[in-house]
Amino acid sequence: MAKLLVLGIGNSLLTDDGVGVFAAEALQKESWPEEVTIIEGGTFTQDIFYLFEGYDRLLVLDVIHAGHKPGTLYQLTEDDLISNEKQRMSIHDIDMVDSLKMCELKCGSRPRMEILGMEPQDITSWNIGLSEPCQTVFEDFLSLARKTIQRIVGEMQAT
Repeated sequence: MAKLLVLGIGNSLLTDDGVGVFAAEALQKESWPEEVTIIEGGTFTQDIFYLFEGYDRLLVLDVIHAGHKPGTLYQLTEDDLISNEKQRMSIHDIDMVDSLKMCELKCGSRPRMEILGMEPQDITSWNIGLSEPCQTVFEDFLSLARKTIQRIVGEMQAT
């Protein structure tokens, strides 16, 4: 059976940088098929490559700095991230790509990654919780995550 790992990354102590972690926490409270695992990855993405073993797909939830209005939502593929340096996924993006490469070296395979992100307003202030523009669209972010998880599960079941 193909498996999906949903990984919320970021620092929940730095306002909007925690959006991925907050989303993972919310999604963990919901019921999902057995092939879906949802975890919080914090900020140590290079150290978590071992978590990818056994997964076919990876959905990362994080902030994305692309210069748009705070609260803007993004859907990116791994190729989008690698080919467009302007689509910088938080401070964690290089580590995520490196972690996937390390997983492939260790295990012989790795999951295919997709990213859901939100443009932050503030990632430098010590605060647990999102800024007003990001909090306003947080439910939309969760809805997009749910739809993406369902789509990926459908794709995995079709293969």
